[in-house]
Amino acid sequence: MFLNYKYLIIMRKLIYVFAVLFIFISSCNEKTKRENAMNKNPLLTEKFDTPFEVPPFSKIKNKHYLPAFKEAMKIQKEEIDAIVNNSDEPTFENTLVALDNSGALLDRVSNIFFNLKSADTNDSINQIAKEVSPLLSQHRDDIALNEGLFKRVKSVYDKKDELNLNTEQKMLLKKVYENFVRGGANLPENKKERFREINKKLSELTLKFGNNLLNENNAFELVIDKKEDLAGLPESVIAGAKETAEAKGYKNKWVFTLQKPSLIPFLTYSEKRPLREKIYKAYINRGDNNNENDNKNIIKQIVNLRLERANMLGFKTHADYILDVNMAKTPKNVFDLMYKVWKPALKVAKQEAADIQKMIDKEGGNFKVKPWDWWYYSEKIRKERYDLDEEALRPYFKLENVRNGMFLLANKLYGITFTPLKDVPVYHKDALVFEVKDADGSHIGIYYADYFPRESKKGGAWMTSFVKQSHRKGKDIKPIVMNVTNFSKPTGDKPSLLSFEEVETMFHEFGHALHGLLSECTYNTLSGTSVARDFVEMPSQVMENWASEPEMLKLYAKHYKTGEVIPDELIEKIQNSKHFNQGFITVEYTAAALLDMYWHTVSEKQDSLDVDKFENEVAEKIGLIPEIVFRYRSTNFAHIFSGGYAAGYYGYQWAAVLDADVFQAFKETGDIFNKDVATSFRKNILSKGGTDNPMNLYIKFRGKKPTPDALLKRKGFSE
Repeated sequence: MFLNYKYLIIMRKLIYVFAVLFIFISSCNEKTKRENAMNKNPLLTEKFDTPFEVPPFSKIKNKHYLPAFKEAMKIQKEEIDAIVNNSDEPTFENTLVALDNSGALLDRVSNIFFNLKSADTNDSINQIAKEVSPLLSQHRDDIALNEGLFKRVKSVYDKKDELNLNTEQKMLLKKVYENFVRGGANLPENKKERFREINKKLSELTLKFGNNLLNENNAFELVIDKKEDLAGLPESVIAGAKETAEAKGYKNKWVFTLQKPSLIPFLTYSEKRPLREKIYKAYINRGDNNNENDNKNIIKQIVNLRLERANMLGFKTHADYILDVNMAKTPKNVFDLMYKVWKPALKVAKQEAADIQKMIDKEGGNFKVKPWDWWYYSEKIRKERYDLDEEALRPYFKLENVRNGMFLLANKLYGITFTPLKDVPVYHKDALVFEVKDADGSHIGIYYADYFPRESKKGGAWMTSFVKQSHRKGKDIKPIVMNVTNFSKPTGDKPSLLSFEEVETMFHEFGHALHGLLSECTYNTLSGTSVARDFVEMPSQVMENWASEPEMLKLYAKHYKTGEVIPDELIEKIQNSKHFNQGFITVEYTAAALLDMYWHTVSEKQDSLDVDKFENEVAEKIGLIPEIVFRYRSTNFAHIFSGGYAAGYYGYQWAAVLDADVFQAFKETGDIFNKDVATSFRKNILSKGGTDNPMNLYIKFRGKKPTPDALLKRKGFSE
């Protein structure tokens, strides 16, 4: 029996129609399922229905993060595929701009998640981070090693001289192309898989290093139950320790922790030398206790993997790889600068150590000065030599007054204002929110501030962004930036009263915030603080200069009880003592910067690496005196083994050369609030982000290249 031919034709057409219909319905169902999932997940909504589109923190639950990450990565993959599969000839717009526009959702999810992991973490967030970090590493490698995408980028790069691009466009093309090459795009196929493995492993190890350090910070408690063991400590410090003890469930006791607002006052004022030794050793030995939080084996793996990756890309060491795109360019240039500062600083530090030993001997102390003695005796020397007591300054540095002083400085320099906002979502009750407006009243961005330590927050101080400024996809995107610190908390009926070091830190981080807020860039890749590592600290460090200037102090340093402006007598003492202890401060920092460089100029795999031995050999090589320890020992050096400062910690010193010279530009006019200089600084530096070579930006502002002269003079090291 044979079927009718026409019938067969009809049946085939019907089958085809049904197949197309099935695909269409499946596609619609998939689209509907995706839309439903996105509507249920607050991280995946098209825009946040909040004031200024800040994150809706109260609606975001930990369960939302992993699905959001996976969906955001999926969407960026689709965006990348669309670029690769574009049949049109590669152009700057359809390749470079399209790539810069991609991943907006992933940026949003990542910024919220990782900012909260640093500022307000918990076990659930830490577990999610462990799961998502290798996924993100693989996702980034999928983009960096995408042959079709690199082919298009290279096609545009190869004809860059014919394209009539402006400076910002040239920099975007240069940076994207370099990132592909540095991300392994030119590697032969047989090496790309190993490259992926290295990146994945490094993401896991650096995360583990940071988690171990947080655990070590939280594990230590110096519990005091005898009043006599509080000898020498100011009342405010004792009150803070009492509150900490009560919060931890201790009755009639005092607890000191490794958080700086607890640690430093104890080392500075406690008369109990054995207790100073105990808390100091706990601090410097974090990650080096041969327990489940030990970081030595992690360091060994990180150093070897970074070296292997650098070698694969044609660099002798990891430092060569990192510095190739920084201002310094080579390890030699870094070492040259570091030792130029190191030698005079070490000479001063040795004299400071001798002065401390004299005081110990004068008081009848039968011992040699040790690192845990430095803060205690240097404070005594300061009081004796300059009649200046750090605790006498605190009443004039109420946190709110210092913050208002910073805002006033920003207004005097740039005309901008900060207005507190109440009905705006926050991720923690301690976080504050401000709207930032320009001189003409136009909206610039949103500024979050989170000042006090807690167990859910990592140590230190930093600036970060929930949203970076850009003109992504033609939309004028305003920045949402944040400063996070660990300052002295209010105690009893006293507000938060800052040490002068904390004041400088507040000004420093605010400088980073201004860099992000005042950005006026087109492309997300180049926006705000997206600049070379040894340039990014200059806009922050320059702000510290104003903190101690007499004209500035009179504007913000007011007694928290009486409102009295800081007296001229105290200002004079601050000025007279500004070079005091600079040997210690500079040696402690520079030693750590050199340690970082020596770790990352290792040029051969270290199979039997002994971390402590390596560190001791560096100390001996550079001539570090036994009275001073590296600012961060290797096992707790989060900047380089958990953060983004590997072979880059020197950047603070490099940037110090720049910032001293920048402030000199203001001083030369006789007006530290000179609006013309400030306008030039905003126009040529702060607004430009990474849109041009940093030295070009600097010369446009200053008219010349910087020299270390202003820095050495500021520190009191010049003749």
